[in-house]
Amino acid sequence: MKKTLFFLLLSLSMLYSQEGLEPNTKYHLVRMDDFGMCHSVNMAVKKVIESGLPSSVSIMFVCPWYQEAVDILKEHPEVSVGVHLTLNAEWRNYRWGPISGKDAVPSLVDSVGYFFPSRAKLYGNNPQLDEIEKELRAQLDRAMNSGIRIDYMDFHMGAAVQTEETRTLVENLAAEYGLAMSMYFGEKYSNDTYGAQLGEKSKALTTVINELEPGINLQVTHVGFDTPELAAMKDMNSFGLKNMSKHREGEMNSLLSEEFRNALKENKVKSITYRELIKLVGLNSMQRPKPED
Repeated sequence: MKKTLFFLLLSLSMLYSQEGLEPNTKYHLVRMDDFGMCHSVNMAVKKVIESGLPSSVSIMFVCPWYQEAVDILKEHPEVSVGVHLTLNAEWRNYRWGPISGKDAVPSLVDSVGYFFPSRAKLYGNNPQLDEIEKELRAQLDRAMNSGIRIDYMDFHMGAAVQTEETRTLVENLAAEYGLAMSMYFGEKYSNDTYGAQLGEKSKALTTVINELEPGINLQVTHVGFDTPELAAMKDMNSFGLKNMSKHREGEMNSLLSEEFRNALKENKVKSITYRELIKLVGLNSMQRPKPED
């Protein structure tokens, strides 16, 4: 039944022509990931929200600090909230595990009950699809019962949609829970500020805005304050960004910068959230992104 429901949505989406969107308008959607990961990240997200920038924020409901994130959002009902579905825990000495409990989903955890630090290690452990479903449901249920409005879902490190089977599972869960999926509205994706050099992030973000094309443009960001808490976190993966806390503070500052705000005005860019996007085009407009996306 769930699979039938999702593919019905996909069939309806074939009729979609982005009705509701203004033609030739440049829409810019800022999504801040990893909300709830730690206090430093939470305070940075809060600062951006309080700056007045229309924001979509993705909460890691498996993390110890998610309750603070929820409390912040109760004071800001205008923010669009997503579930950052999480099957990895990548920081040395700061780990988290499944809401379901390690005994309920043994194929998803390492020898001490934490999520694996990478997709490769997770899928190298032959995770069972029924256990993935159990854990993702636990995260979604915690989110839906948190007392805040949930609009969409996305995926920490892409682990929840790594395979055809898991992507189909997540699509069916989205249909069942009545949630949107990030990147399913034809968004043009950018995270150009994440890898930009320190001191160059505002410039990189401004360049993105100056080069926007009409349509829905998604800016994925990872903000934080460069505090001892965040600086102590070291990525266990070789591909992880060094000086992570400084990069996250740089991303926060780029979103708060006068250069960014001026570029939005000069390019007549319309800032939008996922909640607003859903209202404009409807959940039936969702389509699975092409592999190259």
